[in-house]
Amino acid sequence: MENKSIFITGGAGFIANCLIKNLIEKNKITVYDNFHRDTLTTSGFAKHPNISIVKGDVLDYNLLKESMNGTNIVVHAAAIAGINTVIQDPVKTMRVNMIGTANVLEAAHANKIKDRLIDFSTSEVFGSMAYKSSEEDTTVSGSAGEARWTYAVSKLAGEHLAQSYFKQFELPVVTVRPFNVYGPGQTGEGAIQIFIKKALKNEDIFIYGDGNQIRAWCYVDDFVDCLMRTITNENAIGQSFNIGNSRAVITTLGLAQMVCRVLNSKSKIIFKPSLSADIELRIPSVEKADRILGFKAKVDLEEGIEKTAQWFSENS
Repeated sequence: MENKSIFITGGAGFIANCLIKNLIEKNKITVYDNFHRDTLTTSGFAKHPNISIVKGDVLDYNLLKESMNGTNIVVHAAAIAGINTVIQDPVKTMRVNMIGTANVLEAAHANKIKDRLIDFSTSEVFGSMAYKSSEEDTTVSGSAGEARWTYAVSKLAGEHLAQSYFKQFELPVVTVRPFNVYGPGQTGEGAIQIFIKKALKNEDIFIYGDGNQIRAWCYVDDFVDCLMRTITNENAIGQSFNIGNSRAVITTLGLAQMVCRVLNSKSKIIFKPSLSADIELRIPSVEKADRILGFKAKVDLEEGIEKTAQWFSENS
């Protein structure tokens, strides 16, 4: 992709920075972020001549609309995420994820975005038991008042609204559902990066619950590979895609043990009570991404842990 103007909400975040790395040399990028989490400043891209930075919030519609003017492609990655954050501030979670997404879609419509709008949803829309879930499977909203589903239902609402803008206004929307993305430079509350940071220091690793929860883990370079395909493939418009690695499946306890083994760590694994309702099983079907986009994840879990640990060792 060349000579495009790309607007990224949450552009200072972990996944956005990996996307920027792929686009920065041949495109103009506007990073729109409140910098609550900041991967950009230390990434080396912040002062690149092809990057413009707008410090703003997705709840500020007027600034969002003005900043998006002249854009070809919008990537909406800004959101409140992480179970601890969601528990502590469920109102902000709902406001940012629902009203913020509504603002982005309306600003894109007002600015007549022609190429693509990528909306980040979540694999959590499939609920607590998701085995080889396909894009057509029934989504769930969970029980009202349970913190975990505050996040899921806010992202699901965003999905419905994105599809509505596609159907009613022909906004070129694509929805992506990340399945446990991890890798170098990750910030926030992801289990792999927390386990790796602890293991590198031989500190205790805490597991909430019994450790039997099953996840499929996707290395960030694979995720961005698929994300690029959703931006450039015309057949992606109006579709939703599960993006993950259905081979890299392991329990939470098994993951902690693997991290310790791969890094030759002396960390102890300690169990603690669950913080909220948990996701017992989450494995995607990635057949649609393969069929339409030609995407297959390449990086297996052990290799991904090694690459991630090397980055944190060199940047801690």
